[in-house]
This record gives sequence, C-alpha cells and structure tokens, in this order.
Amino acid sequence: MADGRSQVKRRAGARLWLSATWLGLLVLGAVFAPLIAPQDPLAQDLFGARLPPFWEAGADAAFPLGSDSLGRDVLSRIIHGARIALGVALIAGTLTCLIGSGLGLIAGYFRGWPDMVISRLVDIWMAFPPVLFAILLIAVLGTGLSSIIIAIVVIDWTRFARVIRAEAMSQGAMDYVASAQVAGRKRFSILLAEILPNVLPTIVVLLTLEMGIAVIVEAILSFVNLSISTDQPTWGSMIAEGRLSIHQAWWVLVFPLVTLFLTVLSFSQLGEGLKDHFDPVLR
Repeated sequence: MADGRSQVKRRAGARLWLSATWLGLLVLGAVFAPLIAPQDPLAQDLFGARLPPFWEAGADAAFPLGSDSLGRDVLSRIIHGARIALGVALIAGTLTCLIGSGLGLIAGYFRGWPDMVISRLVDIWMAFPPVLFAILLIAVLGTGLSSIIIAIVVIDWTRFARVIRAEAMSQGAMDYVASAQVAGRKRFSILLAEILPNVLPTIVVLLTLEMGIAVIVEAILSFVNLSISTDQPTWGSMIAEGRLSIHQAWWVLVFPLVTLFLTVLSFSQLGEGLKDHFDPVLR
C-alpha cells in the first residue's frame, strides 16, 4: 500500500514539474517576446516565403522554424501568440473562478432559496451548447480580446459553481462547522474562515483546467476569424493558415498546433498534479 502511494506521488510530482516547466517557459517567452523573438512577427518578405525549418535543405538561420506563405517567421509568431493565449487564459480563468466559486460557495453553504436560484440558473445556462453560445456572444459583442474574455466567463462560470457547491455542501456537514456554529460564529465568517480554506485546493485545480479551456476557446475563435485582428499573431489563425498550405509548408501548421497541444496538456496535467499533491490520503 505504501509503495503504491509513493508511486502515485512520484507520478504526480513528475506531471507537476513537467507541466510547470513548459508553462513557465511559455510565460517567460510571452513576457520577453520582443527580446526573444528572432524576427518581427508582422514583417513580410515574399522572397523568403515558405522557408523550411533549420534542419532541412534550403533553410535560413534567421528563421529557425521556417516562414509562412507571406515570409513571416513562424517561431516569432508562436512566441507573440503566446501573449494572447496566456493573457486570455489568466484573465478569463480568474474571473470565471471568482464568479463561479463565489456563487457555488453561497449555494452550497447557505442552502435554501440562494441554492435554489443559483442551481436553476446553472441548469438553464448549461442547456446551451457552449461553442455555439460563444460564437453568438462574439457576434453580438464584436471581435476583440475583451469580447472573448466575456464570452468565456459567461459560459464557463457554471463549471465552478456546480463543483464548488457540492464541495461546500460536503464541508458544511463536517463537525468543525457545527463546532463553529455552536461557538456563536457568524455564518459568513464560517464560510470565509473555515469552509473556503478546505475548498481552496479544488478551486485551484479547477482554475488550471479552466485556463486550458480558455486557450482552446481562443484558438477556436481565432481559427474561424472571430478573435482579434487578423494582423495579430494567434495560434488559431496560424493553424487556419497552415491548413491551407499543409502540402507545401507543413511546418506552418504543425508547430503552432504542437504548441497549442502541449499548452493545453500542461494545464490539464498541472491540475491533475495539484489534485494529487493536495489529496489528504496521499499526504
């Protein structure tokens, strides 16, 4: 039994460190993009169009991962695209977490009419297909980062609300909550000081998963040209462009697609690693 737990902890630690390392490198690249990127991501050079990656014949050292059909550096566009992807993930994920977790805590602990109202609202919200709902919101609000963030928050707060509501209900039935009530503590004080710290690990795990979902949503909207201006480099727009020239320049599609896959996988594995790390049985 002890050997099994230690193996689970080692696997969880490996997932945690690998995913955190990739995301850390991505954050550094996004923050220092103007200094790290080898080229201007918007600079076009038709004479240097569709240059292959550095290991293939005919490559140019100034374009390590090749260039697209307009001669723009693929690596520079990936690095600058990380700024948009991570910015959306951070802002949208945090706002979604605050709204959904707050409503979930209120519904799960106070019960009664707050729980009934919030639960019915969650049921109604989740009846809409999320992708179609996002496209509809973008069509109403217009394109832009703020519209994407609003769409993600409006759609995904229900995920936090449902899970945190269940956690708050479970914690509210514990003896330590009953002891605090007997001691005369106010209910709102008990919610913040007793229940919230015990629900916080679940909130952190959900937050990392939501950031990965936000990256996917931004990429999907960029792919269908409903994100920001087409001049700005985004992973979704790069994938859409690379799809059209896959037979002539495979690297234009593959590199941003691999970057997107690794980023979403890292957010997911970071959440799983944190979940195992905070698991009281494993600890």
